[in-house]
Amino acid sequence: MRTIAIMNRVLKELFRDKRTLALMFVAPILVMLLMSVIFNTNSTTDVNVGTVAVTRKVNQEMGDIKHVDVKTYDTKADAKQALQDEKIDAIIKKTGNNYDLTYANTDSSKTAAVKMAFKNAVTATSIDQLKSALKKSTTGMAKLQAQLMVMQKQQAASTTATTGNAAAAKQAAATKAKSTTTATKSTSQKTPKITNHYVYGDKNTGYFAKMLPILMGFFVFFFVFLISGMALLKERTTGTLDRLLATPIKRSSIVFGYMLSYGILAVLQTVLIVLITVWLLGMEVVGNMASVVVINLILALVALAFGILLSTFANSEFQMMQFIPLVVIPQIFFSGIIPLDSMADWVKGISYIIPLKYSGDAVSDIIMRGTSIFDEGGNILVLLVFLVVLTFLNIIGLKRYRKV
Repeated sequence: MRTIAIMNRVLKELFRDKRTLALMFVAPILVMLLMSVIFNTNSTTDVNVGTVAVTRKVNQEMGDIKHVDVKTYDTKADAKQALQDEKIDAIIKKTGNNYDLTYANTDSSKTAAVKMAFKNAVTATSIDQLKSALKKSTTGMAKLQAQLMVMQKQQAASTTATTGNAAAAKQAAATKAKSTTTATKSTSQKTPKITNHYVYGDKNTGYFAKMLPILMGFFVFFFVFLISGMALLKERTTGTLDRLLATPIKRSSIVFGYMLSYGILAVLQTVLIVLITVWLLGMEVVGNMASVVVINLILALVALAFGILLSTFANSEFQMMQFIPLVVIPQIFFSGIIPLDSMADWVKGISYIIPLKYSGDAVSDIIMRGTSIFDEGGNILVLLVFLVVLTFLNIIGLKRYRKV
């Protein structure tokens, strides 16, 4: 009976907490719908290929392949500039009978798609050339056979010219053998040599290399968000925050004080996560390591302000944990771990309100392309806007707890 009484008491408390019930039943449905939209909208990979001195036939064969766009360039320098500007994903240059392929390799799935498209195009072109050569050979053989039949008829009709006809027949047979040899040589073309070059990584670089810069930012965001939110919630539930608000101290001073204190811990945590990710996991960093740390520190401050803001709407640690499906999980889906370039515009539009997208883009550019931090001013500016807006909302949010 005591067990039943305890069960009834807990159930009554749960049913009184409408927010908890909503998050328990609504949040999983929203997350599943979000996953369905992302994974079912479009699962294809679009690639752009730049070609230099490649035959028209190969370009046409690659262009006919679905989700492959071919752009021709006059010089390899122009193609390299386009590759650096992220306008194309690979360069194909033909020198003699050989091919040089250069891949950006920032996305292994696009690298694999380019390799497959090029292989199919070269194979289709070779088959067409063999068909053409065989057709010419067959036509030549038919003409020779017709000539031999005419000469055999003439030999049967005239006995006096037997010796001359035999010589002519012998010469025709030699011509036939020579023609057959020529046709065989034309059909057995030399296999082109293909050389692969990679701007980032090598042939063994997998998709995890693209995910790693974004995952690094995600773990920074997640743990700073969780720790800051929980810590401020504890300050409020134990009455410490109420006592601070009862003093003449400004709300802005309280917010900045909490952000600075938790910010120091966030800096240490961010530096540790970045160093472990780079050195322990062996991630290749083309750009400046300090730039990677700086951008992740800005993201950590955004997560700190976000966590403090949401803690003002939670009455317990349990409710704070329930914000994770609604706040943290969308960061994964719209950060760039799942390619968004081939999805619907409205799906991509959601990613523009996700802080992790901007830090992920900036860190990926620095790590994989060696971009300077000054060239990432747009992404950094958006992160700073997030930080200022969330800090301002934190100051306003403390009004509801100030009683004097």
